[in-house]
Amino acid sequence: MAETPRTSLALLGLGPMGGPMARRLLELDGDLTVWNRTSAKAEPLVGLGARGATSPADAAADVVLTVLPDLEQVESLLPGPDGLLAGWAAKGIDRPVLVVHGTVSPIAVAAFAERLLRDHGVTVLDAPVSGGTVGAEDGTLSIMVGGDREAARSVESVFAAMGTTVRYMGPSGSGALAKACNQIVVAATVTAVSEAMLLAGKGGLDLSVMLELLQGGLADSAVLRQKGYRWISNDFEGGGSARNQLKDLGFIRDAASSEGLELPLISTVTGMFGEMVAQGDGALDHTGIHRTLERRSQVSAGSAAQL
Repeated sequence: MAETPRTSLALLGLGPMGGPMARRLLELDGDLTVWNRTSAKAEPLVGLGARGATSPADAAADVVLTVLPDLEQVESLLPGPDGLLAGWAAKGIDRPVLVVHGTVSPIAVAAFAERLLRDHGVTVLDAPVSGGTVGAEDGTLSIMVGGDREAARSVESVFAAMGTTVRYMGPSGSGALAKACNQIVVAATVTAVSEAMLLAGKGGLDLSVMLELLQGGLADSAVLRQKGYRWISNDFEGGGSARNQLKDLGFIRDAASSEGLELPLISTVTGMFGEMVAQGDGALDHTGIHRTLERRSQVSAGSAAQL
């Protein structure tokens, strides 16, 4: 009896999330292909046993995971002689699964999935993740899956290697919509903690003790546990950027608008992050919204002093 051909697996995009996700996948299956536009980022994974691809076409596999900032970057991997479409054709892979792990527009990814299936026979799953770099490193991500149910079932073991909470949410765009809902809570929490810490600091409270109290009560959250040190140290370099947070907030606004909903809290938070990015702080971690709030307070205090 002939053996069932082994499913090949590739991960493209080895940034702060993609790199540790790939390491978790290597523990599941050493037969992993990786690719990154900056090839140096693939070298540590190659050292751990992954195969480094020279192009997206070279990385084409039965299941291709992408961990990229937006859908535009995913689409750029497809065309041309070095693209995924050419790679799938050359390898005779006629029903590939393309997984979009980045945070993208629910509306846009649903249209993208419909087009790829119709024109190229590619099944797209939108499967954004939450849990930050800590969750990616520990394999404890929350993964929200949208798209064809059977395709989602076929990659359950892959998702399980990277996350402890993996849920199928519905048709294409459903995973991205679930992530949009997640980002409402994240952006609002980051802003609320920043306001609390700003008030505590101005009132002369010990911020380390304040953090302890917040973590010990109803206000506790993964944001506080993973990022609480940032408000204590005033270090907002690296991490999940404010620019990406603002991008996600735009997706939330569009999704809400398509459902005829008004989300006043998110409208306010979006304005705050827009201000942060306009001030040149877009590359900072989103907890850096604390700096924007502090600047606002200084401007208000200065105006009051002139009266």
